[in-house]
Amino acid sequence: MLRILSRPATRLMERWLPDAFVFVVILTLVVMAAAIGIEGANPLDIIVIWGDGFWKLLSFAMQMLLVLVTGFILATSPPVKRLLEWLAGFARTAGAAIIMVTLVSLAASWLNWGFGLVVGAIFARELARQVKVDYRLLVASAYSGFVVWHGGISGSIPLTVATPEHFTESVIGIIPTSATIFSWWNLLIVALIFATLPLINYMMMPREEEVVLVDPAKLGSTTDPAPLPANATPAERLENSRILMWAIGIPGIIWLVQYFAGGGGLNLDVVNFLFLFVGIILHGTARSLLAALEEAVRGGAGIVLQFPFYAGIMAIMTGSGLAATLSEWFVAISTAETLPFWSFISAGIINIFIPSGGGQWAVQAPIMLPAAQALNADIPKVIMGVAWGDAWTNLLQPFWALPMLGIAGLKPRDIMGFCVVALLFTGIIIGAVLLFA
Repeated sequence: MLRILSRPATRLMERWLPDAFVFVVILTLVVMAAAIGIEGANPLDIIVIWGDGFWKLLSFAMQMLLVLVTGFILATSPPVKRLLEWLAGFARTAGAAIIMVTLVSLAASWLNWGFGLVVGAIFARELARQVKVDYRLLVASAYSGFVVWHGGISGSIPLTVATPEHFTESVIGIIPTSATIFSWWNLLIVALIFATLPLINYMMMPREEEVVLVDPAKLGSTTDPAPLPANATPAERLENSRILMWAIGIPGIIWLVQYFAGGGGLNLDVVNFLFLFVGIILHGTARSLLAALEEAVRGGAGIVLQFPFYAGIMAIMTGSGLAATLSEWFVAISTAETLPFWSFISAGIINIFIPSGGGQWAVQAPIMLPAAQALNADIPKVIMGVAWGDAWTNLLQPFWALPMLGIAGLKPRDIMGFCVVALLFTGIIIGAVLLFA
């Protein structure tokens, strides 16, 4: 049944889903038209809001590019490559490869979303080198594991409300992660997705005549540097010096140890610092490191070009009041019991236009939290409804897929058909638990 369901979804996406850049341009025009038509905004004002917000995500875009680059550097270091090759050796069949890559991506994404994106893509590439498996479904399975990130320990919304002096503290106080991330119903959602998503992806495996393979030679890493010549120059010897890399890598590790020992938590900057300096030590030489860097940067073009357009979309959604209007529509039809569910659905819709957990919470918190108080709803569950909605429709929104697709060498339309099926089934799981648990 799932194979039959995934076939038209895949064909639909292959035919109609344009390149990610074209998608974001169309999305920008749609949001502009909606702000004018629904909010009655002046077209010139919308253009001004769009232009003023266009560069607001530059710092975040650089962080995301570094997630890709530093994660790739770490994942292609000789020890990690050997580990991934060893793990991939356990996958003897295409079905085993699909299940393994889904589980690895789920586990890595629950620990940290950036780590999950990079490890899933690298592991998918390694599996494709060793097993004959539909490459589109393999990468889609790796990306589908990203759906649990906001229910995991790097979830930005539950971590925000657990942090003293967060911007809604005067409304709800401090909400500990024991009431959100580690609540029994949130862990139930995570457990059900871990148990079912690998099987859902497995059952979407196309028939033999429909399988799209990739030439393993095209997946071979170009990060292995040429051997040092016998008559190497002093510059070449420095580029191949392990002492030099250890001399800079060890201070980085010492800083990380002191940071975590002092109670520091994970954030994008710390994850990138960790990936970079562990990668420096594991690569061992500057030549090996720079070869990995050169390969990684080629996959980051989409991030550089498209993130400013998403910043402009976010500015329109928030500045015009369109995001607040969408949230208020759902609040108006909610009860205390159904508000977490409708928070999930509304967040899923808004996430298509504001694909940032922190940015989305800034828009929805002022609407959802007073509504939860007025209806006497379960506030932690409403908070996680927004968090899960933000994560859920990432399966339909190519924004977060860009780093993984850059590593895998695919376009969004190659994987989104499979992701739509995963979206439907994970949405049933998340929505049912939020509604009935």
